[in-house]
Amino acid sequence: MDVLLDIWQRMTTPHAALQPPTTWLTVAGAALIVLFPPVWRVARHAITIVHEGGHGVVAVLCGRRLGGIRLHSDTSGLTVSRGRPSGPGMIFTLLAGYPAPALLGLGAAWLLSRGYDVGLLWALLAALALLLVQIRNWFGLWSVAVTAAVVFGVSWFGSAQVQGVFALLVTAFLLFGALRTSFELAQSRSRRAGSSSDADQLARLTHIPGTVWVGVFLALQLGCIALSAQLLGFGLV
Repeated sequence: MDVLLDIWQRMTTPHAALQPPTTWLTVAGAALIVLFPPVWRVARHAITIVHEGGHGVVAVLCGRRLGGIRLHSDTSGLTVSRGRPSGPGMIFTLLAGYPAPALLGLGAAWLLSRGYDVGLLWALLAALALLLVQIRNWFGLWSVAVTAAVVFGVSWFGSAQVQGVFALLVTAFLLFGALRTSFELAQSRSRRAGSSSDADQLARLTHIPGTVWVGVFLALQLGCIALSAQLLGFGLV
């Protein structure tokens, strides 16, 4: 009981905002992670976790039966849900993946704007725990478990400064990483016909070109970045 009370107190105690130089350096660090290919190849697994989690959450909300999630070493993933193969439920399920990291980043920015750095980290831990029970392959289990271990380590052992920097780093990474995946999607679609990407599946269901769906993903992601910047006081909106 004492441990639970300690966790609750940590989650609900606001932290002071980071100093502007630290904030800008942290955001720049997140951008470097996304832009530097050797680091991005590893960090992208975290984006895939959120992407597939987004499919899973929306599938359940739309009344579909979630069959499980697989995460692969090439940073691809697969979420299996059962229900009607067409209709609004399937459309929203497919639509959810690419915007999910940016929407999570926006929610994280909202929490950070109120000083709940540790609350954000524990919310991420709870989400990872829920996701873990839906994973259906060993690499996926390892990927989610390692991510959860890193978040837990910072949330439990890190100083207030370290927790604040890490929380902001995760937030900015989610926002920038989501944007990069949509640009990668656009590039891969231009090189490969008959793709089974989310955008192409949406195109087949709605008869709206896949390029338009890629544009929808980008618009949602850019909107999340702009709103997050405003919440965090970057003065970009």
